[in-house]
Amino acid sequence: MHGKKILITGGTGQVARPVAEALAAENEVWCLGRFGDRAARTALQERGARTVVWDMATDDLAGLPRDFTHVLHSAVHRGDGRDFEETARVNATGTARLMTHCSTAESFLYVSSGVVYDRADGTHRYRESDPLGGAAPWLPTYPIAKITAEGVARGLAETLGLPTVIARLNIAYGPYGHGGVPMILFNEMRRRQPCAVPRQGQNHCNLLHTDDVVRQVPLLWDAARVPARVVNWGGDEEVGITDLLEYMSALTGVPVLLDRCDTSRETAIFDHGVRRGLIGDCTVDWRTGIARTLAELFEEYRDRIDEYLGTHTADAAG
Repeated sequence: MHGKKILITGGTGQVARPVAEALAAENEVWCLGRFGDRAARTALQERGARTVVWDMATDDLAGLPRDFTHVLHSAVHRGDGRDFEETARVNATGTARLMTHCSTAESFLYVSSGVVYDRADGTHRYRESDPLGGAAPWLPTYPIAKITAEGVARGLAETLGLPTVIARLNIAYGPYGHGGVPMILFNEMRRRQPCAVPRQGQNHCNLLHTDDVVRQVPLLWDAARVPARVVNWGGDEEVGITDLLEYMSALTGVPVLLDRCDTSRETAIFDHGVRRGLIGDCTVDWRTGIARTLAELFEEYRDRIDEYLGTHTADAAG
């Protein structure tokens, strides 16, 4: 992708930052965000991206160009877990402002989440047509944030004639920001905090490495249409969260304490039929991706990780 004028919100996030850094080499990339992380903002600028401070809860887009060809909207106001009205207002208004400001774009990508689905049992593979009405006991306002913004994206895609794709993200991770949910869990392990898991069985997800995120965003833009298209966006492999914790422990030697309880953070398994039909398969195996991410973010474990991978690669080859 080259020669395009791209607007990206949530500039320091798990999705936005690697995409911005990758595309800035051959495109004019503008990043919007609050930029509390000054180092991340500097890194974006060094890669050639223009950065603009924008808080979608309070700021309009006055002074920003309108001639963007592609938009990636990943900024989100998650809410505080209690104020549903404010969470809905901020996400609806921010999305509406962005779409109307960039109404002549070739493509608009809204990054939603699998949290929007009405929860079934832990083995259900969610399809894009499944019922909505997500619940997140760990942050009750978060599903409202995503469902509200999805509604605005659908409505304005048709009203404005703006080709739009809504990508419901599973769990993205990689060497940016806090590293995603796997690295949040690993930091709990490092602090010797118990990691919450279900009393029976384990939660499953589809981990998506940022290398695949970067490669797939332009493909998702190509898939945008009117009416808006909805796509489940996650990795090909189904990964058990308990298996993930134990693998990170094996790689690093950091023990994992499992807290089997009723309030673990639920995750989702996606049906990939639509995504595979549109943009194909992923390229990064989850075990490889996790090992690389740990080694990049936690230098003190690199030798241990290399030793583990060398031994187990040799065992597999033998």
